[in-house]
Order: sequence, then C-alpha cells, then structure tokens
Amino acid sequence: MTAGDTVTTSTDTVTTSTDTATTSAATASRPDPRLSINQATIKYADLATALRVTAEAGVQAIGLWREPVQAVGLKTAAELLAASGLRFTTHCRGGFFTLPEGPARRAAIDDNRRAIEEAATLAAAGAEGSTAILVLVAGGLPEGSRDLIGARRRVRDAIGELVPDAAAAGVTLAIEPLHPMYASDRAVVSTLGQALDIAADFEPSVVGATVDTFHIWWDPDVLAQIARAGREGRIATYQVCDWKTPLAADVLLSRHYPGDGVIDFGSLTGAVVDAGYTGDIEVELFNEDIWATPHDEVVRRTAAAFGAAVSPHLAPLGR
Repeated sequence: MTAGDTVTTSTDTVTTSTDTATTSAATASRPDPRLSINQATIKYADLATALRVTAEAGVQAIGLWREPVQAVGLKTAAELLAASGLRFTTHCRGGFFTLPEGPARRAAIDDNRRAIEEAATLAAAGAEGSTAILVLVAGGLPEGSRDLIGARRRVRDAIGELVPDAAAAGVTLAIEPLHPMYASDRAVVSTLGQALDIAADFEPSVVGATVDTFHIWWDPDVLAQIARAGREGRIATYQVCDWKTPLAADVLLSRHYPGDGVIDFGSLTGAVVDAGYTGDIEVELFNEDIWATPHDEVVRRTAAAFGAAVSPHLAPLGR
C-alpha cells in the first residue's frame, strides 16, 4: 500500500508539473494585453482585414487611421470595430496647423473637427477600455517660410481653437513631437518638452502628448520630460518601434520592430511606467519590407517583438 501510494503521488506530481508547463507556455505565447496594433503597421490592409488579423492574433486593441475609416464611412467603421471586440486606442491623425490665416488654414481646422468627431465615435464603438485620443502632427514649415517660431505659435493657436470641440466630445488631443529631421516638412514640434509647453495652456484631459520612442529616443532631456509629462498628467498615449541605421531613402519608412535596433526600451518604458501611464501601448511601423509581408505574420511578429523588448519593463495591471 505504501509503495502504491508513492507511485500515485509521483504520477500526480508529474501530471501537475506537465499542466503547469503547458499553462506557462500558453501564457507566454499570448500577446501582452496592453499591446495595440497601430493600423499603419499593416498599412495595406483594409479596415475589416486589419481588425480581423489583429483579433485573430489575440491582440486586444488597435489604433486606426483616418483614410481606411473614411474609405468605408464612419458608421460602417464603428460597426466593424464594435463587432471585432477590440479596444480602440488612438485615431491617426489630425494636425497640420502651420499655414498662415486663410482658406487653407480654415479648411485644415475644419478637417480636424471632423477628426475629433471620428475619434469620439470610434472610442464609443470600441470594447471596454477604449480611449478617445486624436494624435496630432503639427505640420512643417509653409512653403518659402523660415519662421519656425511663428509656425509653432500657429500650432498652439489652432489647438486653442479646437479645445472646445475636443472637450465637448470627450476627446484628448495628443500632440506628437517628431524627430527633428522632419521639422521642415512634417512637424515643427520636435521634442517632448516643446509639445508639453504647447499643451500647458490647456486642461490635461483635453490636450496631452504622444510619447513615441522613434521620435524622442535621442533627446538628452527625454527622461526628465517624460517625468514632467507624468506630473502634469499629459501622457495621452505611448507608441513604440525601433531605430536602425542606415535609414531608408524615404526616412519616414525607417521604423523597425522593437528590439531590432538601438533604442533602449528599458529606460524609456520604465520612465513612462514611473510617470504613471497605465494605458495601452501601440506599435506603429512604417517600413516597406514590413508592409510587403502578409498582414497576419506582421501582427504575430509584432506581438512577439513587443513581448521580448517592451513587456519585461511593464508592471502587471491584472487585465
């Protein structure tokens, strides 16, 4: 009897060990619950496909772009998003505010009002935990202009015009600083500090900042500015990808999977966590080779890269 009990106990122990190993492997293979796929990562997927491959990979959230939403219409886009069961994290993108006063500037501001409406509608359609965030890219210097200071002033003024609309809709405008190499043609806001200076005139619930590793990793003041953003309640969203040289001929298309380049995700992610950010984290990739890869494969590889490079630096949230 004693020998039999020993065998039974040993068998039970082996079974428990196997079950534990199986559970651990299954947990390890699941995407991080805070991962969101920014739709730019699978640029050539239409909205329905983007939602499907993201959900099928076990990713729980997605950030959308305006063009694919507009291609099907806002009502249909909201219905597709609701049916997917995914959280909605950001809407990309608004902004481009640097033109001087005139019809083109008025048209840009009116277009941003439509983007605010889109963000609010999509956030309402997304799963529980969705966030109504409109990412803003400031815009570059107007043709023939060298007035960088004046361009930044016009960005601030345009955001001031949009604040009442955003507040009424429950949308946060997230100013995204872009790497200085884009200052002339895409974004005159180049550092997190500059974005926070513009946001400082407005309520944090209405105007915040986008913290994107690709654009800010180089800044010697970045950790202090992330801490400042946390104190001021301004981190609206955290986006990650890697920097790898040589850059593509079109430098816009130089974003790589996390872990494939030189960015220190430990220090940056740790700073964001210490600043109190607990929201979803988007991977946003602009890269022709990645775009040429099957969409489902890209999502799976993105989840794996995020799990290896970013997840170890996140505190568990119990989702």
